Amino acid sequence: MDSFAILIPAAGKSVRFGGVRGKLLEPLAGEPVLRHSVRAFLSRTDVSAIIIAAPPDDVSILQDALGPLASDSRIKFCRGGDNRAQSVRNALWNVPTDIAWVAVHDAARPLVSQQVIDRTFAAAREHGAAVPAMPVALTIKRASGPLPARVEQTVPRHSLWAMQTPQAMRRDALRAAFESCPLPLDQVTDDAQLIELAGGDVWLVEGEERNLKITTPMDLHLAELILSDARPA
Repeated sequence: MDSFAILIPAAGKSVRFGGVRGKLLEPLAGEPVLRHSVRAFLSRTDVSAIIIAAPPDDVSILQDALGPLASDSRIKFCRGGDNRAQSVRNALWNVPTDIAWVAVHDAARPLVSQQVIDRTFAAAREHGAAVPAMPVALTIKRASGPLPARVEQTVPRHSLWAMQTPQAMRRDALRAAFESCPLPLDQVTDDAQLIELAGGDVWLVEGEERNLKITTPMDLHLAELILSDARPA
């Protein structure tokens, strides 16, 4: 079976999280958030490489955060970019040429399950690109901010889906999509969007509520609660 390289953009500033350490270093069940995110993929036999895009000055800090996982030869670091898409591109360009598939995973999604990874990888192999998704539960209204602002439209939500990661696709397809991208990379907020812009198909698979992204301290608290509920009594 063809293996995957996991691309982990970890060069963000954690502005919305606040604090001085950054969310990837925050403890979750006694271990840094980043360690949980990486461990989910190191346990898999179909993962041949994990490439973490990080600021050069932070590589040693993130290596320390990985603890004993850092000794796994599959883990490599590369220079992060000024935005997410640039970091993903830098990591992609460091993928060995004998690896046909890549999956981009948010460094701050520490609770991704093996079931979500299985579904995403299987759908990518079948269709070329796949992303886990959750139905949008909130009512969405379009308005020109900042608030207060007049409502322009209520957007029907029955066909709206919120994206999660990992987002999996062929390595060559993602490289080609970067090379032909018509948008500035700071306007690309989703990895599968690149495949769409290049005219490729992206398939959605079932995500999970627990596969949350740590953006605020409240998210970290929720992740802690989820893990505590999952521990044996």
